[in-house]
Amino acid sequence: MSDPVIRAINLKTYFPVRKGLFRIAGYVRAVDEVSLEIYPGETLALVGESGCGKTTLGKTLLRIVEPTAGKIFFKGQEITNTDYNEMKKLRRRMAMIFQDPYASIDPSYSVFKVIEEPLEIHGIGTREERAELVMKALEEVRLIPPEEFARKYPHMLSGGQRQRVAIARALVLRPDFIVADEPVSMLDASVRVEILLLLRELQKKHNLSYLYITHDIATSKYFSERIAVMYAGKIIELGPSSMLLKNPLHPYTRALIDAIPDPDPSNRFRIREVIKGEPPDLSNPPTGCRFHPRCPYAMDICKQVIPEFKEYQPGHLVACHLYD
Repeated sequence: MSDPVIRAINLKTYFPVRKGLFRIAGYVRAVDEVSLEIYPGETLALVGESGCGKTTLGKTLLRIVEPTAGKIFFKGQEITNTDYNEMKKLRRRMAMIFQDPYASIDPSYSVFKVIEEPLEIHGIGTREERAELVMKALEEVRLIPPEEFARKYPHMLSGGQRQRVAIARALVLRPDFIVADEPVSMLDASVRVEILLLLRELQKKHNLSYLYITHDIATSKYFSERIAVMYAGKIIELGPSSMLLKNPLHPYTRALIDAIPDPDPSNRFRIREVIKGEPPDLSNPPTGCRFHPRCPYAMDICKQVIPEFKEYQPGHLVACHLYD
């Protein structure tokens, strides 16, 4: 197997909770000792409830958010503490597609300017060369004719078209790794499949690696090679998509699947109808397994000892005392 494009080892991202102007009362453990690898041309789906730390993990891998501890490697090079100038060079090779196509694009910019901006920031090409790259990116995301769409402004586009512009902006620098943060969750159901198929087509064409952040475990079945399940800042299960969905090991993963019996991507999780209670406060997580207050199989050990993340069968890992 080839070396991973992105690798995290015991990654932590904590945010201080302030009491008054100067006193720090504690920390929100948004990402807490996460380790994962994503390989060339692979999609790893990161699944979990809102607020579990998925987006923070994605931004930390790109160093948009600074890690508190742990290590990040990009194509074998450690980038955990890389300085600004060196990190700017690396940012040409990584990108992010944001969830909200309305908030992530400057409404005062034309489509041309939105896509050209990364090229300008990195000093790529002459004006004519940049224009050619912008038109090519528009063609690749099927905004045709590109000359017509390049002149438009965001308010003149549908949600799906805006997200295609966001994808073109991410693609124009020819990155190796893209964090796609719930890229279809705010789109109409009829458009979601089109965007996912487009992302898959671009992946095959350019050998892209994706971290696909989603609350929808159904779409991850069709869009990813592997699935990582995140709960309260920790990865609790990881494995090949087909294996994990056919044989979910962690009680939380089972609850996610039971919450959406229909694989229709227009459905959303009904997780609180399946398991009782709310996710824990990440500034004061429970001791032991973080899922034990909601777990129907919780044992005494679950309340005291954090379960080890270990391989249950080849490629399928889980953190649960049921498998000790």
